[in-house]
Amino acid sequence: MTGGPFPGAPAWHEPAWPLAPAEARRLAAASTLSGASLGAPVRMPAATAYLAPGVGLGPDRRFVCVIGAFDGLHAGHRALIAEASADARARRLPLAIVTFDPDPSEVLSARPPERLLPDADRVRSLALAGADAIVAHRFTPALAGLPYDRYVTEVLGAILAPAAVHVGEDFRFGAGGAGTVAAMSRLGDQRGFAVFGHALVTADGSPVSATRVRGLLRDGDVERAAGLLLRHHFLGGRIVHGRGKGTSFGFPTANVELDGRDCLPADGVYACLACIDGRVWPAAVNVGAPPSFDVAARPMLEANLVGFSGDVYGEGARVVFLRRLRASRRFDSLAELESAVLGNIQWVRENVGDRCVGVVA
Repeated sequence: MTGGPFPGAPAWHEPAWPLAPAEARRLAAASTLSGASLGAPVRMPAATAYLAPGVGLGPDRRFVCVIGAFDGLHAGHRALIAEASADARARRLPLAIVTFDPDPSEVLSARPPERLLPDADRVRSLALAGADAIVAHRFTPALAGLPYDRYVTEVLGAILAPAAVHVGEDFRFGAGGAGTVAAMSRLGDQRGFAVFGHALVTADGSPVSATRVRGLLRDGDVERAAGLLLRHHFLGGRIVHGRGKGTSFGFPTANVELDGRDCLPADGVYACLACIDGRVWPAAVNVGAPPSFDVAARPMLEANLVGFSGDVYGEGARVVFLRRLRASRRFDSLAELESAVLGNIQWVRENVGDRCVGVVA
């Protein structure tokens, strides 16, 4: 597996406006987890593993493990993985990141929270940690109903031998959530592995969590959300023909159809970077339904691409949210709407860029 400088990446800092093209390109790459490569999968009966060269699995192979769902891979997740990585180095053992696919909330909740990362990107993002192994258990109702001690001894233990297990202090798993840090520590004493429950990372006096990030995004505060994620939030989808209403006022518009399970920022217009076919374009992006919205349809982003020309229908796109420019509102006339749209596009032109800012793998 290969990845970027994580852990040990530079501390987060807010963008300085206007963005230089190199900075815009860097933000697009960091936000979309560019460079994360899982390598060839190793299929097992109830899990998939991704291994660094020369690393093998087996019930006699000792690893330091860090366990979690890791939705969003926010600052708290990164700190937890960094602690586990330091412990692995001290013990001179390989590090295994253990996660679940799909996210347990999608199986356990009738109304699961909106995803900060799709499952494939969530697992892929962990490659940036430089772990020796990533183990993604297939999460099913049967696995959810398994007692935590049987999970450790029969499920995880069939794949590797934990020498130490690192989790957040509020982590619970197994049937009835009985697998607390205290319970795991008692099991570790019996089975010969250490257990560490790490304090949650805080920002502005409150714990960093996926729930908190979602709340900021729903408020439209994409900049504060980025500070907790240590990257800008992005949404991915396929570019499709529009719903037949609205206008781009002469600017190319990419209508990006989204997965309804993903976390959308509040309705409004945002300054963004749109990654299409490897190239990164400045964009003014509308989030929210036009008057003709069909409630049965998937949500859609309407992105005005600055400096773009060509046909991208059917292409995949990743839209990175940099800053909210305004909330959604009704306009009294088409001329008033046009003035607002052109003003948003001009802000993007002056502060994000007026042409393609580069290529991101």
